[in-house]
Amino acid sequence: MDMPVAGLIRQHLIDPEICIRCNTCEATCPVGAITHDDRNYVVMADKCNQCMACIAPCPTGSIDNWRTMPVIRAYSIDEQLGWDELPTEWTAEQLAEAGVGAAEVAETVAAVELPPTPATVVIEQSTQVFNAAQYGTTLPPWSAAHPYCNLYGPKAAQKSITATVTGNVRVTEVGTDYDTHHIVLDFGAMPFPVLEGQSIGVLPPGGDAQGRPHHARQYSIASPRNGERPGYNNVSLTIKRVLEDYQGRPVRGVASNFMCDLQVGDKVQVIGPFGASFLMPNHPKSHIVMICTGTGSAPMRAMTEWRRRLRQSGKFEGGKLLLFFGARTREELPYFGPLQTLPKDFIDINFAFSREAGKPKRYVQDLMRERAADVAALLADPNACFYVCGLKAMEEGVVLALRDAALQAGLDWETTAAALKRDGRLHLETY
Repeated sequence: MDMPVAGLIRQHLIDPEICIRCNTCEATCPVGAITHDDRNYVVMADKCNQCMACIAPCPTGSIDNWRTMPVIRAYSIDEQLGWDELPTEWTAEQLAEAGVGAAEVAETVAAVELPPTPATVVIEQSTQVFNAAQYGTTLPPWSAAHPYCNLYGPKAAQKSITATVTGNVRVTEVGTDYDTHHIVLDFGAMPFPVLEGQSIGVLPPGGDAQGRPHHARQYSIASPRNGERPGYNNVSLTIKRVLEDYQGRPVRGVASNFMCDLQVGDKVQVIGPFGASFLMPNHPKSHIVMICTGTGSAPMRAMTEWRRRLRQSGKFEGGKLLLFFGARTREELPYFGPLQTLPKDFIDINFAFSREAGKPKRYVQDLMRERAADVAALLADPNACFYVCGLKAMEEGVVLALRDAALQAGLDWETTAAALKRDGRLHLETY
């Protein structure tokens, strides 16, 4: 790691009090400098090149923390994993005792705050075969409504807000091992403004094996801006009961099981809302392409329902809605029944099932390639926005499918991709 001053480091740290463990920073980091355990997300000082790629995508601002200190005192990964809060900044007296002068501190801070040069960016990209994350934008569409963020949380005026459960319905077929619930939370008289594409943090009761309170778990909002029930101060969430980890090992998800077992009238502590970029366009005739798997359908449901309500009002002429929705089987696909009732002239729905008996595996990117001509036309349309939400493993395949559709239509991919990113049109939210 290049240091602006020998012996001094401006160490990049993540605030564990604010972090909602959404994995955005780790997924975005181009050099693999961010890692995590079941408690904290942390930055490896020997790998971080301070490129700032992780700063803008973070929904909470927890990633934007720095400590100026001697290199020999840089915080180790083990130290960071054990934190419940950030250590205080070194004082001028402490730095002076360590032999660091004020001029050295100023030079180090200034070097960190400079953005990477274009040459640096080119070098970083040239070493990657295909980095799908680099094409995602951190900007909202120009016509998106203004989001409110971090109204409730560890460092907000109010630490959390209490919500009351007013609904809990299973939205996958009973009898399968994919137990997904649609949960409605009501905030009563307390203000909690949200937009489609935002998320909240749920604070599960109790603590971990070390007796520390559980950290917040992030869930995308599945309801439109005027509530799951229009005119009420409520939101809905789409939550899958977690009974195994990504390696298939048995594990009981703390928050998911707590939420899926809730009864009407139960109370839940919530922080947020979070998210200022994964927002839908508001201007008439704007097009929305939604690509998702499993519970990644939550923000897509919110966007679709808001457009449906606008259509019913007769006061908004929306553009095309194109949905690519994937699951292992149709029994495991949330909201499969309700999706069938939406008018065909309102939304164009394409299902991909990867584990249907006697049928070849099909993924969302396969469907996108089958609809390449339609996808390419929307890529070229400045009024079209693309949203990808689901497991991290889908991201590369989806972006490659977008690239192939562009090339097939004679579009220059890098030029097209640059426009998508610059104009807030391609949003990647994977975990």
